[in-house]
Amino acid sequence: MSSARDLVIGSLADAVEARLGSLPHPLRVGIDGPDGSGKTTLRAELAAVLRSRGVDVIEANLDDFHQPREVRYSMGRHSWEGYWAGAFDYTALRENLLEPLGDAGSLTYRTKVHDLERDAPVDAPWHTASPGAVLLIDGVLLQRRELVGLLDTVVYLEVPFTETYQRLAARSGFDTDPEAASNLRYTETQRHYQSTCDPRGRADIVVDNTDLAAPIIV
Repeated sequence: MSSARDLVIGSLADAVEARLGSLPHPLRVGIDGPDGSGKTTLRAELAAVLRSRGVDVIEANLDDFHQPREVRYSMGRHSWEGYWAGAFDYTALRENLLEPLGDAGSLTYRTKVHDLERDAPVDAPWHTASPGAVLLIDGVLLQRRELVGLLDTVVYLEVPFTETYQRLAARSGFDTDPEAASNLRYTETQRHYQSTCDPRGRADIVVDNTDLAAPIIV
């Protein structure tokens, strides 16, 4: 018997498949949500189901398009304004991945330009996509104005800060308090994002991923 989570992942796969062929280029699907909401895990699960159905899937993570550390921390290590302004290289993301897979794109793309751990650029290989492929990219802040019109479908994962920081604490040693000084870089960025970009309202599909065993499509 399928679990509640399996059923939700299957429903998301159905939604993606329903859009296949409706565009003359690969379907670009963004998986958005705050840090610790489960984006990367859901992307991998969704990719596995789609591949089992014969879909050509390209996977990417926004973390592979970070700016160098000197740019990210130019306004201070704990500045949320600095994170908002300089965490990610949206130009590189557009030019290397999203635009090539879009309307009139070359279909020649790559999924990584920066190694976050080494804080160094990466000369990743270029690939050629089939027009019927699906791109699954997960990351925070995917519905910023810099990326408007470059994602064909967006799934937004909704999880309260109290839960996401419990997960981040277990995974990476974060403080469990969303209001801790060390967390405000991310907490305040998400508050600003939600108030200025309305990611939940603009997403095509919203998933309450608070209970990992039993997520709910809202």
